[in-house]
Amino acid sequence: MLLGVLVLLVLLPEVPGLRVMRLASFDAYQNVFPRVRTVPTVTIVAIDEESLARYGQWPWPRTLLARLVAKVSEARPPAIGVDLLMPEPDRLSPARLAEIVEGLGPGLVQMLQALPGNDEVLAQALRGRRVVLGVAGLEAGAAVTPADLASPPLRTFGGDPAPYLRHFASALKSVGAIHAAADGRGLISVDPERGVVRRMPLLATIGDVVVPALGLDMLRVATKAPAVVVRMGAGGVRTVALGDVVVPTERDGRVWIHFGRHDPARFVSAGDVLAGRVDPNLLSRFVLIGVTALGLGDFHATPVGDRQSSVEIHAQFLESVIDGALLSRPAFARWIEVVGLALGGLLLVLAVPRLRARHSMALLLLLIGAFVALGVILYLAGAILLDVVTPSLALVVLFTVLLGLTLAETQSQRRALRRQLEQQREAAARVAGELEAARRIQLGTLPRPAAAFPGERRFELYAFLEPAREVGGDLYDFFRLDEDHVFFMVGDVSGKGLPGSLFMAISKALYKSTALRRHHPLAEMMREADAEISRDNVEGLFVTVLAGILDARTGDLEYSSAGHEPLYLLARGTRPLSRLEGGGGPPLCAVDGFPYTAATRRLDPGDTLCLITDGITEAMGADGSMYGRERLEALLRGLDPEAKAVLVGETIRRDVEAFTAGKEPSDDMAVLVLRYLGAGAPSLSETT
Repeated sequence: MLLGVLVLLVLLPEVPGLRVMRLASFDAYQNVFPRVRTVPTVTIVAIDEESLARYGQWPWPRTLLARLVAKVSEARPPAIGVDLLMPEPDRLSPARLAEIVEGLGPGLVQMLQALPGNDEVLAQALRGRRVVLGVAGLEAGAAVTPADLASPPLRTFGGDPAPYLRHFASALKSVGAIHAAADGRGLISVDPERGVVRRMPLLATIGDVVVPALGLDMLRVATKAPAVVVRMGAGGVRTVALGDVVVPTERDGRVWIHFGRHDPARFVSAGDVLAGRVDPNLLSRFVLIGVTALGLGDFHATPVGDRQSSVEIHAQFLESVIDGALLSRPAFARWIEVVGLALGGLLLVLAVPRLRARHSMALLLLLIGAFVALGVILYLAGAILLDVVTPSLALVVLFTVLLGLTLAETQSQRRALRRQLEQQREAAARVAGELEAARRIQLGTLPRPAAAFPGERRFELYAFLEPAREVGGDLYDFFRLDEDHVFFMVGDVSGKGLPGSLFMAISKALYKSTALRRHHPLAEMMREADAEISRDNVEGLFVTVLAGILDARTGDLEYSSAGHEPLYLLARGTRPLSRLEGGGGPPLCAVDGFPYTAATRRLDPGDTLCLITDGITEAMGADGSMYGRERLEALLRGLDPEAKAVLVGETIRRDVEAFTAGKEPSDDMAVLVLRYLGAGAPSLSETT
């Protein structure tokens, strides 16, 4: 029922309020996609502020207008349109000056009266120069005859167009001599709709006379068409033709102008034309002469958002006709709107009661988006105006009613869901609290350098770990094996979240137990830890480990990697950054009984070791790119060789934070930095 009413409203042409929205949607097309001039075809000779400053206030003497027309015609334009009205004799004609100015001698008066009038001079300038004068329609006034307007011949097919055309009771035209001298006369009146000029009548009636628009008569004069041909159809005018130029129209003879932005390239100053400073090529096109000076020009709002002068609107109309770019709203456009609304409405009626609210909203937005896309496609491809606002609004109304009915029917279910949601929130809060406690416990198990090595002066150590979630699977550890040997490690469990954190704690504890029992060599530690951790690994998890033992007396380093990122050596002095890749094997728990090996390296005082997990190199930036090994290595190369361990570690942490720009981390991150200082070197341990 409601859908039928909405379809009927869309079918009706003039529903209060709907027409305003329909026109606004048509304006939106042009405002977003204005017409772009490809080949310039029209030039406007503007009587602008500069021209008035040079040649005096408006109105000018008609002799000056005669000079302007003559100058323009030297470039042989196809036609000249004059968007000016001169309904009264020129008060500056010589004979009228003799009457106005007092104290002139009889001889001077006789000489002035013998000179030709300014109107005759302008009329002479117009003759034979393909000039079309403007005629304004009036809603009231004295009746006019065909002889008064001298309109061009009209040939009609299929009926009389007069009853459908815009009608004016009378006309305002130029004085007789000027009016008669022109090769054509065209209507310059425009009818704003809701304050905006969107359409222009190709033909209108003034009294009983059919008059063409100014631009249309300019085309007739330019093409030397013998008559304006009008073809009628069922219910009104269908086309208006001049020779090979055929223009489809609305039933009342109007056309939708395809507007472009205000373009200063269309304009040349009348003062420059009179001074001969204008390129003749600019005047070899269709030329329109009109007033654009502020306070004198007739300005109107247009769909592209600009207030444009009357003469520019006529230029836009003429360009649209010449380029075949006029907009249209054919009869089938309304049927597209009706059928689209009916089908979309039926889909909503069937889907809304069955879908969730957000899915129903998505369907509504999809339907509206389809309407908008179709409207844009028709506009860009065929210059067709499709009303997308009215059907979209009708769908919104239908959707709102359906949603209200659906919500009313499911109110009891919503209350039950609300209670269930409250229970789930309470459970989630408990889980969040437990996870936070687990996080504190997990991070609390990690050692701190100051507590592990109080008063140690032979090396510095920095460690940092940040889980991607509340708890994570990365780990680090360090402790003394004896007075001179320091064990350190970094690891990464294959799982994340709670499973990863549990396996991390188990792996860390078992490896530390193994290390404290075994002391060294490191390869045996690695093999024994692999066996211990694998023993009860029912979930099949594995852990990558990079472990090392540093002799603080000599700087001898023993290290082994179980599938982990190699450690970096930041050598003191001018030696380049290097990666220590010797020794090791696959991740722990990956291959049973693998014979892990270890490698050795002697560190010089001032050398720094940097161990990381892959959460550092695989950190994601806001644009989806990874931090990467190259960026890390460039950062390490740029560090001062004398930098302390805490400075190295904090520089890495801050650079990763800046790269991710606050984005939630996708993986756990751990960093361990060990700087060997040599026996007796002064230092302070740092922790994070």
